[in-house]
Amino acid sequence: MNQLQQPEKRFVRKPEERSGRIRWFVCALLFFATTTNYMDRQVLGILAPLLQKDLHWTEQSYGNMIACFTFAYGLAYLLAGRVIDRLGTRKGYGIFVAIWSVSSAAHAFVGSAFGFGVARFFLGIGESGNFPAALKAVAEWFPKEERALATGIFNSGTNFAALLAPVIIPFIALRFGWRYGFIFTASMSMLWLIVWLLFPYNRLRPAESMATDSSLMPAEFAEKRSLWSLFADRGTIAFATSKFLTDPVWWFYLFWGPLFLTSHFHITIAQMGLPLVFIYFAASIGSIFGGWLSGYWIKRGRSVNFSRKATMALFALAALPVMLAAHVATLWMSVALISLAAAAHQGFSCNLFSTPSDLFRTRSVATVVGIGGTAGAFGGTVLAAVAGYVLSRTHNYSILFAVCGCSYLVAVLVFQMLVPRLSHQDSRAELNA
Repeated sequence: MNQLQQPEKRFVRKPEERSGRIRWFVCALLFFATTTNYMDRQVLGILAPLLQKDLHWTEQSYGNMIACFTFAYGLAYLLAGRVIDRLGTRKGYGIFVAIWSVSSAAHAFVGSAFGFGVARFFLGIGESGNFPAALKAVAEWFPKEERALATGIFNSGTNFAALLAPVIIPFIALRFGWRYGFIFTASMSMLWLIVWLLFPYNRLRPAESMATDSSLMPAEFAEKRSLWSLFADRGTIAFATSKFLTDPVWWFYLFWGPLFLTSHFHITIAQMGLPLVFIYFAASIGSIFGGWLSGYWIKRGRSVNFSRKATMALFALAALPVMLAAHVATLWMSVALISLAAAAHQGFSCNLFSTPSDLFRTRSVATVVGIGGTAGAFGGTVLAAVAGYVLSRTHNYSILFAVCGCSYLVAVLVFQMLVPRLSHQDSRAELNA
């Protein structure tokens, strides 16, 4: 018996020792990719007042540019995961980063609203590949108890970008011209791409993650799921529905939060910097803490099912107080509530992002993430339309903050009803087929 078990022990331990430090280097690469991803998409918004003045844009033209990006991002997100699953993480991620780097640089060489719209369209296509590829990389490199933490770390790059971009981009634009703002972010993405392509991803990838797809599994488990079977899977539906309900809340904080602070508390743009830094810093803490908490419970012997869902439920409750953000008397009380909600969103999201790797084999993870991302993007479009309609008629944010506060609890309930236990649903389905 001992002789039969010995090879298995060596197989489990050796990859873990070999990939110990390397996997955190991979996590750092994912963090910086996410940071450049969000900086690339923020540049237009930061430079919009300057560009409108120089290029004589109308509000309608600017809205059309945003629509070009959102439409392309949501549509491409649906297919990005499938492409990455088919090509592999290293090659697929590289292709999408190359597309968004070239598209970002292209902004510096156009001078019309139409040209910017075309550049934004292709930027949306390129940036749609970031999260499916990053989450697939986490599934390939990290054990279950560390996946939410790794996801929380790289996902905090979105907040890091939100802190850096408002400081760096205006400085470059005012010193050298607005075109160099786009060139700067594009050069960051290109530099990352060079490092990514030089890194021997497939050669150093842990052996057990590759075995998960084929060598240690029955043949029927290793077969790649069809796109339509993934669409019909309860795990995919649960993930996509949760993204549809919660992703729009984050977009609401990003796009409507500054407008709320300036209109409700009558502060200037110059006075808005510190509150925004506070909000995004809190969001970063929530992202990392949320990933650590579920991993801590798993290491203490609790099941993955309990750890993920309990953490998501905890952060769903933490998001509820934001419903009072439009009713408190002072600016900083409202900022504190929004900061708590932003931290809750990121803590919730990094655990939600980890569920596809809990439910599906790594060959399907990016596809499922892509489906969920598309649902989240379309949900953001719906909430943006609703927000515009409500505010144009009532000028009151109370209803919108109430929707944002409740969305996470609804998502937790829907997820639990559809997926009572986190396990590899695709494997069971294929065995029963």
